[in-house]
Amino acid sequence: MKTLAILVGGGPAPGINGVIAAATIEARNRGARVLGCYDGFKWLARGDTGHVTELEIGEVSRIHFDGGSILRTSRENPARSPELLGQVAEALLKLRVSYLLTIGGDDTAYAAFRLSESANGKIAVAHVPKTIDNDLPLPQGVATFGFMTACNLGKDLVKNLMEDAITTDRWYFVTVMGRRAGHLALGIGGAAGATLTVIGEEFPERQISLQLLADILEGAIIKRRAAGKGHGVAILSEGLAERLDPATLGAVEHDSYGNVRLSELELGRVLKERVAASLRARGVDVTIVGKDLGYELRCAPPEALDIQYCRSLGYWATHFLLDGHTGAMVTIQGGKLIPLPFREMLDERTGRIRVRLVDVHSESYRTLRAYMIRLGPEDFDQPGRIEALAGAGHLDEAKFVKRFRYLVEQTESNAAR
Repeated sequence: MKTLAILVGGGPAPGINGVIAAATIEARNRGARVLGCYDGFKWLARGDTGHVTELEIGEVSRIHFDGGSILRTSRENPARSPELLGQVAEALLKLRVSYLLTIGGDDTAYAAFRLSESANGKIAVAHVPKTIDNDLPLPQGVATFGFMTACNLGKDLVKNLMEDAITTDRWYFVTVMGRRAGHLALGIGGAAGATLTVIGEEFPERQISLQLLADILEGAIIKRRAAGKGHGVAILSEGLAERLDPATLGAVEHDSYGNVRLSELELGRVLKERVAASLRARGVDVTIVGKDLGYELRCAPPEALDIQYCRSLGYWATHFLLDGHTGAMVTIQGGKLIPLPFREMLDERTGRIRVRLVDVHSESYRTLRAYMIRLGPEDFDQPGRIEALAGAGHLDEAKFVKRFRYLVEQTESNAAR
């Protein structure tokens, strides 16, 4: 009897259990044995074959409704060394595994790619794209599973914060998950109609100054005050923190893939303190609250679209493997199975899996940007605007222009690139 092993790597995302269920049911129906490996690559990388469970149809047939992962997950990185990859392959072969299905984001996809090479054809490997960050290299318009559920729940949470902001006349700086790409922050901010959303893709330069981000936020607060409103909600993509000057970050922790643990950096709090201090120094009374949003989204029960999507991914990933194929990420595009070979997903510069970024020149981004409250060219060109804005910020007109006009010039310069 052939054996299919399933494991989950990286952060949780709504829909994981749906993939596990669909893959298990299809494999069992085709006469294969199914093993669930607990905690991603964690135990396999140690040569430990004891942390597995045999999966049967009866126990997985209703788990597609549930958030989280019945197999748990971890960020264990076996690609750190050939020795670890060898131990994973050896452990799987001891378990008589013929096929491995990995569920995860770009780091897990890279580990799957390296393992498929290390196994030398003895184990067929396929990957299912999972991440609320939506940053795996799929075609535009094809989401990673979990993204839509996370956007919808995030929209509801931000809606509540917006109501609180109105009621208490305060601002919220909300940091949303998204290590390298701003899809989730933009999706939540756009769906909720937040005051503004700031993502890393706006800035072509490799490093971003903390003062630049603070000025964007302070400019938005001043513009709202000039319109007679003292409240607002700003959405910040957490990946902005990784682009700041290292001196700004101080000591930081990294995970086993070398990624900065962004949740430790408290971007919203740092910006809140800087912006509030700047406004307070000029006698502008504003209350700002920093809040992180991300862990609340990852283990939510999947919505109908993600449930159906995950069923297709699990079913066709199993077909792909049992039909004799290997070495690819399984995608559903236009309702059809389209495997993406691992090698075609690599970034030539880094040798790692490519990251899909927000296209800030697209009409969809420009639409969302048009509804944001941010300082723009009209604020410096229309008669009387500078006077009103400067007054709201307790600055004279010359100082207001000197302080904030560069934001508009930089935006125009970036748009022209």
